[in-house]
Amino acid sequence: MLACLWIFQTAFLELCYTGIKLNQVKNCAATISASIKNGNDTTDTINYLSKENEMSVYVYNSTEAIMVQQYASDYNNPTGRSEMAMHKAYDYYRLAYKNGGKYITTAPFSDESRHKIISYKTIGSSDDEVAGFEIDINQRQTPKTRSNIANMVYAEIMNLDEDNECFLLISAMITPVNAVVNTLRVQLTIVSVIFVILSIVLAFVVSRHISKPLGEINTAVKELARQNYDIEFTGSGYLEVKELSDTLNLTRQELKRVERLQQELIANISHDLRTPLTMITGYGEVMRDLPGENTPENIQVVIDEANRLTSLVNDMLDLSKLKSGAMELEPVQYSLTDSINEIFKRYGKLREQEGYDIQFIADKNAIVFADEIKIGQVIYNFINNAVNHCGEDKKVIVTQKVSMGKVRVEVTDHGEGIPEDKLSDIWDRYYKVDKVHKRGVIGTGLGLSIVKRILDLHRAKYGVKSKPGSGSTFWFELPCKATFPLQKPKQQ
Repeated sequence: MLACLWIFQTAFLELCYTGIKLNQVKNCAATISASIKNGNDTTDTINYLSKENEMSVYVYNSTEAIMVQQYASDYNNPTGRSEMAMHKAYDYYRLAYKNGGKYITTAPFSDESRHKIISYKTIGSSDDEVAGFEIDINQRQTPKTRSNIANMVYAEIMNLDEDNECFLLISAMITPVNAVVNTLRVQLTIVSVIFVILSIVLAFVVSRHISKPLGEINTAVKELARQNYDIEFTGSGYLEVKELSDTLNLTRQELKRVERLQQELIANISHDLRTPLTMITGYGEVMRDLPGENTPENIQVVIDEANRLTSLVNDMLDLSKLKSGAMELEPVQYSLTDSINEIFKRYGKLREQEGYDIQFIADKNAIVFADEIKIGQVIYNFINNAVNHCGEDKKVIVTQKVSMGKVRVEVTDHGEGIPEDKLSDIWDRYYKVDKVHKRGVIGTGLGLSIVKRILDLHRAKYGVKSKPGSGSTFWFELPCKATFPLQKPKQQ
């Protein structure tokens, strides 16, 4: 800012002043020219513009060989005769004539323009045939005092009609700005010193109110990077610093929460991995060491536990792929109703041997456009979750309804339910409502987090309705492409 002030108020001051004066002269000339061409009485207009803009205005009748002054207003000599040296007027007339009727120039001030003219030079005279004239020197200033003063002169030849011609001459004194520039330099020097001092003071204040809190926040962030989640961010002062502190405190709390949930997940997965491995090892040693223990039942236990390990590993891989975005959808058009019926075949053993009552109720055969394998995984995980948390009646109901172009699938159990304040957390990949780990009847415990990411990829609506002691209902919706009547009620 100071540099701009120095440049514009010292280096360019004279240029700006000259440009403004030039526009002033041109505007006055246009006003006077219009007034003369309209045939108005121009005396008052000339006197007003001359006084208002500090310039001398002369209007000549240039139709005859010798120009005759018609109007004049000499701002520089208001009490004397308002005349310009006639030979100067002729010179400007010739220059205007050569330049198409208009001419403007800036020339050093000449006291000759202040002289009283006795005889005149005609337009037709050459430079060697100048008519004699006498000069009555009436100088009010010495040449020394006027050496730096310049005149801006505007000349215009106006053709009023075929027989009349008028010549307008405007002279404006351009005051030298050297003294003003020197004054401005002194003032700018003082202002620059003041601003530099204020800048130093401001920098000191800013360093204490912004830099110091930012330094403290930077130190705390380094501690946070070292997994010290007990650090507190206490930035204050400016609003932005406080908002940054609040955001970092929220980040710290979330990281601390995720760290705790990760530890719980690792503990749960370790338990789930250890149990089937222990059973596989135990049954394998029994079949190796004891004759007659190599029975189909014992072998089936080993196979079941190996399958449980496979399911756990696959779920962990799926969750990792979904989280990283590496898993992509492969949508096809298929029957969602038939797909659910195929999934139900996996639960035949639970229904026959464990006494579970798992039902599927559908109103129509619904056709959808989605990834059949991943939507099947969603339904399978919903059912597994319901089986693991169903009540004493061991009853799970799967319902399919088609309405307004949407197919809605609901999985309901009659278990312990979920508290309202926990409903938004159950989809977290590290969250468990029951903190006491127990081995589920079926599944790996990662199902809901996988479900959430698959349904998000499909941009499907989903949710849960639950009350403690009244069971839970998990649901999702997909666009229905077509429906067909059921051949027979689908109930198992």
